[in-house]
Amino acid sequence: MRYVDEFRDAELGNAQATRILSLVEPGRRRKLMEVCGGHTHTIYRYAIDDLLPDEVELVHGPGCPVCVIPMGRVDDAIAIAAHDRVTLACFGDVMRVPGSERTLLEAKAAGSDVRVVYSPLDALRLAREEPDREVVFFAIGFETTAPSTALTLRRAKAEGIGNFSCFCNHVLIEPPLRALLDSPDLDLDGFIGPGQVATIIGADAFGFVAGEYGKPLVVSGFEPLDVLRSVEMIMRQFAEGRCAVENEYGRVVTASGNEAALAVMSEVFAPRPTFEWRGLGFIEDSALRLSDSYADLDAELRFELPGARVADPQECQCGDVLKGIIKPWECRVFGTACTPERAIGTCMVSPEGACAAYYNYGRHSQRQEIPG
Repeated sequence: MRYVDEFRDAELGNAQATRILSLVEPGRRRKLMEVCGGHTHTIYRYAIDDLLPDEVELVHGPGCPVCVIPMGRVDDAIAIAAHDRVTLACFGDVMRVPGSERTLLEAKAAGSDVRVVYSPLDALRLAREEPDREVVFFAIGFETTAPSTALTLRRAKAEGIGNFSCFCNHVLIEPPLRALLDSPDLDLDGFIGPGQVATIIGADAFGFVAGEYGKPLVVSGFEPLDVLRSVEMIMRQFAEGRCAVENEYGRVVTASGNEAALAVMSEVFAPRPTFEWRGLGFIEDSALRLSDSYADLDAELRFELPGARVADPQECQCGDVLKGIIKPWECRVFGTACTPERAIGTCMVSPEGACAAYYNYGRHSQRQEIPG
């Protein structure tokens, strides 16, 4: 068993930074995207970007599950919570995600029964304890959290708990990556792959990034030395003229992933033909719904939902942040009209959001560097 301190050793970090510098090709700048918001927070909490040479730029991707929830889906959740004798159970970081008019936190203050839970099993427990109420779990997340939702739904079905349902907003990692790679205006050289998603789907699931698009990807852990080592591995691929998917996070991630988790997901969920992503628009086959055999637990079939598409606020540039086009401090409202206490965009709300990372670790001072 390794201890956390081993992955936060400053001397080892400086040594890795030196090796990265030795792999830089003079006059060649490399732009790498860290897909996961957890990596973004590690990078700015430990000032990893300050250790990297100027020739290596890190940009942020769409791997924060709360950040990609569109406003219309939040409005749907608020509409569910507005029903009599309904309890909407959700994770805490969803409470302040803006809808078109208000957040779930504001809906709760107005009288809706919205409760924070720490797992879908907590929501199922509420349904057992309060059989006279309909409990709806607001499920979000990539493949990382989908298995726990699936197992909870399987248990609810097995126990015959009829007052429990799921408002499913689980999304998949491959389609948005393909959308980014197909985008003509986004020039990326490589990817720091999301380690937590890879624990479920496996490192080999990212083979299309190297095989079809010719971009190296290294699945990374979340400690500072993990991220630095992943950057080093990508830079070494460039230096050696290689392009492959490699696994830095071998202490957790396998090539094929978690077969039991994938099996229960396949049983409980089915792909949606299309799903809207905040800032990215509609992406085909990019999200999950409940399968036909679990349709009796689908909140979207139990309740009539607005289902409206709501455009993002014009002043908010979360979409450009999620696509790696701009850094958070380049957004027009970053740190002024949009703060964690009163967010306009989702990237400032989530603990994994890039804007929250910049703001919480003092990077809003870079706003002064914007020309003009």
